Amino acid sequence: MEIGYFTMPLHPPGSNITQTLEDDLQQIVTLDEMGYKEAYIGEHFTFAWENIPIPDLVIAQALGMTKNIVLGTGVHCLPNHNPMMLAHRVAQLDHMSKGRFHWGIGSSSTPGDYEMFGFDPEVDDRRQYTRDAVDIILQIWDDPKPGLYENKNWRFKIPEPVDDIGLTFHLTPYTKPHPPIAVGGVSPRSDTLIQAGERGWIPMSINLVNPATVATHWDAYEEGANNTGLTADRSIWRIAREVYVADTTEQARKEALEGVLRRDFEDYWFHLLSRGDGLQHMKLDPDMADSDLTIEYLMDNMWIVGSPDDVANKIRNLYHQVGGFGVLLAMGHEWEPKEQWENSMRLLADEVMPKLADLD
Repeated sequence: MEIGYFTMPLHPPGSNITQTLEDDLQQIVTLDEMGYKEAYIGEHFTFAWENIPIPDLVIAQALGMTKNIVLGTGVHCLPNHNPMMLAHRVAQLDHMSKGRFHWGIGSSSTPGDYEMFGFDPEVDDRRQYTRDAVDIILQIWDDPKPGLYENKNWRFKIPEPVDDIGLTFHLTPYTKPHPPIAVGGVSPRSDTLIQAGERGWIPMSINLVNPATVATHWDAYEEGANNTGLTADRSIWRIAREVYVADTTEQARKEALEGVLRRDFEDYWFHLLSRGDGLQHMKLDPDMADSDLTIEYLMDNMWIVGSPDDVANKIRNLYHQVGGFGVLLAMGHEWEPKEQWENSMRLLADEVMPKLADLD
């Protein structure tokens, strides 16, 4: 098992964007030095809490400041994008990374983002848009024939080449046939993960889903793989969790209860998820009241908090509960106080993961 990182990011509204961008970048640099395998950066245009609208730019800057860590979009919400523009941006980023890039994609966005880009999820089919957009991008990368490309959602044209001035579609990815594609799943037996399995893409299970539901994500992915005759490989499955490690479990729980983990859930996630059915995804018992979904409940049933020994045991339990997975993605939060969070991330890398070396 390996470890990575997934950051939305999470910063309270009114934060200094210049400073938070720098802080998020420095987290990635530090994780690279600690030996983390990969880091995904989220994309949101209208949520002030998740204040990175263009993860590509953060990734591009981080590539020049890191040596080994693989960087990915987490995710490009495809209904926000014109496929031709995205085909160029992703291909260029893949060249800049020399292959140290994963292209995370998804169909879900926020209500504000949908409105900003003229997409109506009540009328428009976001999943079909995503399938069509990925298909056309992969087609163009494989065989960029001149001509008009259009459907009800977009219209663009690849011009006829003019050889003496080099006018042509010319930018395909560094990685052939394309960079690894990663897809996130939320709902039980996620349709999105069935599609990922059909194509051999990387499956990712998000942090806001209880372990029982996460287990169904693999069922969906495996179903998709079976549909197309592929072999599903659990080692590529990423599972995201809130993780906090301290020298003792008592200390870890105290710091989690008094710090940014509590703040981010009470001030943001609970408010956001209560607007739909998001709170249900975190409940082990679907009949429990929303009021019983407390920070203490999450720490006991969803988060991975404790001493190195206890955290290792909780990860091992999760591994067996879902049937095995390859990469644990620790969720991003502000590193405040910095020394405690850096200690947590280092303990996870240096003391917890060696205890799980037998999980193959």
